[in-house]
Amino acid sequence: MSRIALITGASSGIGRATAEAFAKLNIQLILCGRRQDRLTELQNQLSQSVPVTTLTFDVRDRQAVEAAIQSLPDAWQAIDILVNNAGNAHGLAPIQDGDPEDWDLMIDGNVQGLLYVSKAVIPGMVSRQRGHIVNLSSIAGKQTYANGAVYCASKAAVEALSEGMRLDLTQHGIKVTNIAPGAVETEFSMVRFKGDAQRAAKVYEGFEPLTAEDIADTIVYAVTAPARVTIADITILAGAQSAATTIHRK
Repeated sequence: MSRIALITGASSGIGRATAEAFAKLNIQLILCGRRQDRLTELQNQLSQSVPVTTLTFDVRDRQAVEAAIQSLPDAWQAIDILVNNAGNAHGLAPIQDGDPEDWDLMIDGNVQGLLYVSKAVIPGMVSRQRGHIVNLSSIAGKQTYANGAVYCASKAAVEALSEGMRLDLTQHGIKVTNIAPGAVETEFSMVRFKGDAQRAAKVYEGFEPLTAEDIADTIVYAVTAPARVTIADITILAGAQSAATTIHRK
């Protein structure tokens, strides 16, 4: 019997790459995001391999999250894998100069959004006594860096939530995996620098960053491990990276 996975932030980057990797494993897909056009395009691509449905919502909107997930037909309700991938970074500034609107976007998306989606999915997993939750944290959740205090705090919260979920849910047959990527070349920097392509490009100059597919491969490794194995926490750095902001550039 094919498993069902719900992936947030599936319209691009790590979420999209994970959907593509899961399709190769015959995992049915619930693709979630804010950009329906991109979700539809990906659905058309992957539905040639596996059943695919889409849900359009912003993870920061609790009522929208609940309504969307509750709207799933019965055949899609038994979610086996939840990938909490949706998240964002906004701005890079000392705490005294930070924009509270940026703070709200990061806390609401990275922390509350993860909680809202998880709350909508976990009760079903508990009732079925099985499931796997994969939370996308960041090296920034393990190592705080200057000018990124709020983003780092939001990802440290994901780390704590992953650990707390594991403590609460292991007894119900639910695995929880925390994945903390380092420098991955996705839309991340474009969002952080508010569309400034030149500034975003500098982030990845002089070294080879991780790709979205690298992280997707790691997620596949976690969700295909034997039942006796829980991949609790993985940190993945680029080959030239030794810490959050320590990258050896050529």
